[in-house]
Amino acid sequence: MAMLPPPAPTAAQHQKAWEANHNVSVMCPDCREVPANLVEEFSSGDMVCGSCGLVLGDRIVDTRSEWRTFSNDDQGGDDPSRVGDAANPFLNGAQLETTISYTPGGAGRELHRAQSKTSHDKTAKGLLAAYKEIGAFCDSINIQKIVSDAAKQLFKVVDDNKAFKGKPQEAIIAGCIFIACRQCNVPRTFREIFALTKVPKKEIGRVFKALEKFFAAQDSKKMEEITKSGGIVDDSQQYRTTSSTKAHDLMIRYCNNLNLSQNCTTIAQELASRAANTGTLAGRSPISSAAACIYMVSYLMKQPKTAKEISGVAGVSDGTIRNAYKHLYNDRAKLIDPKWIENGKGDISLLPSS
Repeated sequence: MAMLPPPAPTAAQHQKAWEANHNVSVMCPDCREVPANLVEEFSSGDMVCGSCGLVLGDRIVDTRSEWRTFSNDDQGGDDPSRVGDAANPFLNGAQLETTISYTPGGAGRELHRAQSKTSHDKTAKGLLAAYKEIGAFCDSINIQKIVSDAAKQLFKVVDDNKAFKGKPQEAIIAGCIFIACRQCNVPRTFREIFALTKVPKKEIGRVFKALEKFFAAQDSKKMEEITKSGGIVDDSQQYRTTSSTKAHDLMIRYCNNLNLSQNCTTIAQELASRAANTGTLAGRSPISSAAACIYMVSYLMKQPKTAKEISGVAGVSDGTIRNAYKHLYNDRAKLIDPKWIENGKGDISLLPSS
C-alpha cells in the first residue's frame, strides 16, 4: 500500500503563536477605554482623560510648531526669535532673505554695513517708508486698520506700475488715503486730508481724479485678461469707483464727537436726505449741510448744541452754519417728520429762529 504525503499546513498553522504586546501605552485607570480618549492641554501642560477628566500626566511638552516671536521683548537689542515674522503681503518677493543685525557698541557693524551695500533693496525700502507714513497718518486720526491697509494696497498698485513719477509721494499718499476712506465708508473731506498731510486741497483733488482714472483703467485691463483666459470675474475684486461725499455720510462721526444720542444721529441723517431731495441746501458743501442739520436736530430733540460747538467738530464757521440753518428753518414744515416729535420726544417750538 502506497504511503500518502502529509497534508500541506493550513493558513492557521502558518500564523505565529501569540506574543505579549510590550508597547507602552497610556490608559485611564478608571475608564480603561481602548483606545484611550486622551486630551493634551498644552495651555496647562496636562494630559487629561476626555471621558472622566482624570489628569494622567503633567508637564507635557508642546511638540507643535513654534510661531511666537520675541522681537517685542527688546532686551539690549537681542532678538531670540526662532521663526521670524509672517510674510508681508504689501511687499514683493519671497521675503526669505537674512538680515545681519547691528546694535551700537556691539559686534557685527562691518558685516551689517557690507550686507547693506550688497543686498540693499531700494524698492522695498521705499515701500516700507511709504507704508510707515500711511500708518502714522491713519493712526493720528484714529482710522481703522482696514482703511490703512486699503491705502497701502492702492499705493502698492501705483508703485508697481511706476505711475505718477512726476507727482510728489506725499500727494499720492494723500490721494490713496482719501480714496481708501471712501471705499471703507468712512469718508473724509479734502479739508481733513489737508490738515492731516499738509498737501494743498487743490493738489489732493487733482491727484484724486488722476488716481481714480488710473485704478479704473488697471481694473478694466485685469478683467479683460481674466475673461480672455476663461476665468470668472469676481465682483469683490473689481475696483469700485468712489462717489462724492454726502452730508448723510458725515453724520455718524460728527454726532458721536458731539455726544448726541443714537436717535438724534438717525434723525439728522434722515433730515440730511430730505434736504438733499427737496433741494433746500442746494449749492452748499456737504460739511455745512451736515452741520446745519445737526444744529437743527439738536434743538428739535432737546439736546441743544451751539453753532460754535458744531463748528469745532465740523470745521466750518458758525456763521456758515447759521446761514445754512435759515434755509432749513424756512422749510421746516416739509422737512420735519411728525413721527420724530410725537409723544413728547421733540418740540418744534424749541427751534431758534436764526
